[in-house]
Amino acid sequence: MCGRLLIVAGSDSGGGAGLQADLKTAMSMGVYAMSAVTAITVQDTYRIHRVMHTPPDLVALQMQTALKDIGADAIKTGMLCSTETINAVLGTLATCAAGLPLIVDPVLTATSGEPLLEPAAEAALRDRLMRRAYLVTPNTPEAERLTGLPVTNRDEMLLAGRHLIGMGAQAALITGGHLGGTQVTDLLVTDAGVQEFVANRVDTPHTHGTGCTLASAIASGIANGATLIDATARAHAYVQRAIRTAPGLGGGRGPLNHLA
Repeated sequence: MCGRLLIVAGSDSGGGAGLQADLKTAMSMGVYAMSAVTAITVQDTYRIHRVMHTPPDLVALQMQTALKDIGADAIKTGMLCSTETINAVLGTLATCAAGLPLIVDPVLTATSGEPLLEPAAEAALRDRLMRRAYLVTPNTPEAERLTGLPVTNRDEMLLAGRHLIGMGAQAALITGGHLGGTQVTDLLVTDAGVQEFVANRVDTPHTHGTGCTLASAIASGIANGATLIDATARAHAYVQRAIRTAPGLGGGRGPLNHLA
């Protein structure tokens, strides 16, 4: 039987990021994916035009219904919108998914810069959801906001990763795509040590949904029974292929090739 992954995230009408990217990634990784929609976003490759949040009780009900009938081997969260939604997710995890590995993609802003998490909700994500995370996957700007530390090089990525573990996460993957250079380094930090994943930078604007895709690919590997290092290595390679073979859709920051 294939692994089962429950994805709790916002819908992207353009299909490049959010729940649509998550579901396409899970399919490519050989996982049965379920969803709990936290928001509907109207967006294209340029920007987000409008956002409507799903009522938190409906987010919880979507999760509960999937977990009680089909079950899950891992859970991945993306856009969580508000403190109330985070509380609803945490409550459902406690009652229906105790012990399941939770991969947290701490979505704070869109690729185009629009905020996707209410400022007041950052504390709930940082202080409560982080304590439940098996893995948290921030990019460097997100790591800076979550830890309050500068994250501008490898050493600072390592310090931020250790800080996130000190905040309660079991492991942290700091992604380095926002830093300069001809190579991109992602740093997986655990209590057992540090693992680097390095790739040559691809000169392309078509990177919309990279963070969602990476986190969902790792979560898919975990759902299928892989170790964290193996799941991360496979996910990293998948994302690099998806970037290199991006179809070039749209006039702005286009989506990846999730069939890679």
